[in-house]
Amino acid sequence: MYKQIIVATALALLPLSSCRNALQGEANKPVQIQSGLISGTTSEDGKLRIFMGIPFAAPPVGDLRWREPQPPIPWEGVRQCVEAPPSAIQSKPAPFYCWSSEFLIPPEPISEDCLYLNVWTPAKAADKLPVMVWIHGGGFTGGSGTVPLYDGEAIARKGIVYVTINYRLGIFGFLTHPDLSAESPSRTSGNYGLLDQVAALRWIKDNIAAFGGDPEQICIAGQSAGAFSVNLLMVSPLTKGLFARAIAHSGGIFYGSRALSTSLAQAEERGRQLTDRLKLSIAQLRNMPADSLLKLPTPSSLTFDSIYFPPVRAAFEAGRQHHVPLLTGWNEGDGVSFAPAPSAAAFRAAAEQQYGAQAQDFLRLFPAQTDQDAAASQKLVNSLFFGWNNYVWARMQAAADCPVFLYYFRRVPPGEPNYGAFHSAEFAYALHTLEKWERPFEDADRQLETAMSSYWTNFVKTANPNGNALPNWPAFDPQNPQVMELSDQIKAAPLPNKPQLDWALN
Repeated sequence: MYKQIIVATALALLPLSSCRNALQGEANKPVQIQSGLISGTTSEDGKLRIFMGIPFAAPPVGDLRWREPQPPIPWEGVRQCVEAPPSAIQSKPAPFYCWSSEFLIPPEPISEDCLYLNVWTPAKAADKLPVMVWIHGGGFTGGSGTVPLYDGEAIARKGIVYVTINYRLGIFGFLTHPDLSAESPSRTSGNYGLLDQVAALRWIKDNIAAFGGDPEQICIAGQSAGAFSVNLLMVSPLTKGLFARAIAHSGGIFYGSRALSTSLAQAEERGRQLTDRLKLSIAQLRNMPADSLLKLPTPSSLTFDSIYFPPVRAAFEAGRQHHVPLLTGWNEGDGVSFAPAPSAAAFRAAAEQQYGAQAQDFLRLFPAQTDQDAAASQKLVNSLFFGWNNYVWARMQAAADCPVFLYYFRRVPPGEPNYGAFHSAEFAYALHTLEKWERPFEDADRQLETAMSSYWTNFVKTANPNGNALPNWPAFDPQNPQVMELSDQIKAAPLPNKPQLDWALN
């Protein structure tokens, strides 16, 4: 009798297994894109199709080093897109401070040949699903679309197509030099990493329908350097029509931008000083092995070239940014500093040097009568660096009559004794990847993850984060500014540190 039960059970399950295999076979059919046919894999349950390492541009190597990205090279047959592609060449990743291995790129492969993207899409995708394109952080010197906490399996299950991209970094992505400008049709140089992002968005616009995505419903999103990128993409004439909404976590180029960017002439001079010091030409640098080039001091930064990437704040003040809905915000512990706290005298001296006649106004908001005052004020200044940028961004986008939703993340991840709600602590909640992060998470974390990922995917779908019986997130109103506080409780709250944040409006 026992054998009969087992046999009967096996026979009963056989049709289910056959159906699953049929579904996976259907999902694994090659996909036609402009460069050729590709195949991917499916998730274990067969509900997602996953394509890793799709080339969106030609390898930027050899003579293409420090040139605008070129179209991908077509291929014959079916290209297998089943393994993680190389991350952009960068220093060997190693955990530091609060950033454990889950925030870092895989140790291999790393290559100058790095212009690839990854796609997660429902296997039974309805036509024209909205698309989220994630632009990684890393200070424009590190990072990758294959960082574990960027994995797209969970968020794609919420009914979107999810894409991560790579772009050139460091000296490979941002070297500016008068000889490079002279050889370029645009008579500019630098920002190759940003141009890679533009090339990826063009590729997505042209090809995402093959994966069930809607090319008219693309949302760009990023954190830290990824948010700086979103900020620049919003003012670039190259990206008009390439995306319909934007998400930016902890980053923008409105306040303190001198430390983040420079003019084309200044950047060219830095590059010229490098080649003069090395006594090498651009042609010789192009022939240098990538590993050797990586060791050079990098005179690179974002460049306002006034052609492809104009100065951000001036563009927004003139209303020349792309008028799209925006979801943005920052973390309570975003600007954690590892430097010793300044003395009261040192803090006051720095304020007077930086702000001149406005220093006393600054010191009323950030007092430094005692060393303890100075330490607390410096901590707040550090944390508000990102807040200032995202707050100004929210105000300027709202002034253009665009829907804006502002958040403030306060949840301290469990097991975090030193850094609080630190810079980048939030995106695993938003991308629904806590299971990829080895922390002793609690029910409150999982509830916040479910809510945040729903808010984010709702915004990708409808340009409004509300729905799914979530607590109401009010649209940002500059006259009565509120944030959605994301913490142990999820609630709308008055803008924190408003007098200090308003300082950035001057």
